[in-house]
Amino acid sequence: MTELENCMESLIKIFHRYADEDGDATTLTKKELKKLMEAELPTFLKTQKNPKAVDSILKDLDQNKDDKLDFEEFLPLVVGLSMACEKCYMLHNKKTGKK
Repeated sequence: MTELENCMESLIKIFHRYADEDGDATTLTKKELKKLMEAELPTFLKTQKNPKAVDSILKDLDQNKDDKLDFEEFLPLVVGLSMACEKCYMLHNKKTGKK
């Protein structure tokens, strides 16, 4: 597989690894989302000033209001964080003169 295909596969596997903790591998509960974020996105969580960041994230992403995130609802979190990281990457490269 290509590097990008491996990244996509990793994202899918990570989602389902945490989602399956309650026996339903199709959705992340609040507890599973929190565990995923603590393990896989610890730097992001540490920068949040809101102690209820996971609650807010779940509420914002939960389109069907079932208090769970399916893979499609989870993806905007990954995309949003990726976009923010890419902006930081570009700023860093601009400061260091890299392209």
